[in-house]
Amino acid sequence: MGRIIAIANQKGGVGKTTTSINLAACLAEKGKKVLAIDMDPQGNLTSGLGIDKNSLDLTIYQAICGECNIGECMIVRPLDKKLNLSVLPANRNLAGAEVELINVEKPQFILKNLIKGIRKNFDFIIIDCPPALGMLTINSMTAADTVLVPIQCEFFALDGLSQLIYTIDLIKKSLNKNLEIEGVVFTMFDSRTNLSLEVVDNVKNHLDQFIYKTVIPRNVRLAEAPSFGLPINLYDSKSSGAQGYRDLADEVIKNKLFL
Repeated sequence: MGRIIAIANQKGGVGKTTTSINLAACLAEKGKKVLAIDMDPQGNLTSGLGIDKNSLDLTIYQAICGECNIGECMIVRPLDKKLNLSVLPANRNLAGAEVELINVEKPQFILKNLIKGIRKNFDFIIIDCPPALGMLTINSMTAADTVLVPIQCEFFALDGLSQLIYTIDLIKKSLNKNLEIEGVVFTMFDSRTNLSLEVVDNVKNHLDQFIYKTVIPRNVRLAEAPSFGLPINLYDSKSSGAQGYRDLADEVIKNKLFL
């Protein structure tokens, strides 16, 4: 039975989609069967994995609306065929799902019901949530086993985090009693600045959650990779960003919640 991890933080620009893309790719590189689900109408995970989001006829949106099944909109191994990584893509049409779901019975469970029949086919399912706590994020968390929270190493790192944790607790109480916080991962870390070090210490002192040892560095190659439609382990395999996400994948695989 595959582990379903929602990558979420309602604060934009924290490396959420970067983490979704590269964690999924590095898990696949380690021989895991991975499905990446794009639940963000911006479709950046989709394009970051080499898929032209604007040319797609079928996406997760059509599946949510009942216009196709999961298999019809899934793109199998869009990257290196050696990577067992498949994608449920998205584009701007997904923004309409917030409205479409208003009149649906139990709208919070749409995604969970869509993927329950296929989760056994994967070791990991990674869901990239939009940077907002709306119905798409609620669907993602209702379907997930855990939530992984990326935090940027900058001054306002803790802003909004308490609201996110509150939302996760609400979903756990009312929609998904098994939901847990997978952990927190620091992104855009610059060891040359005192600020990055201070942010890490501050978050560790104020957050009663598991924090991954792996810290994702601020890395030019990591920033360039999405424009080439590649995860960092294929774009620049020897970069510090690639090593960071490989280390994170190792930690995720060994997470004590699942041992």
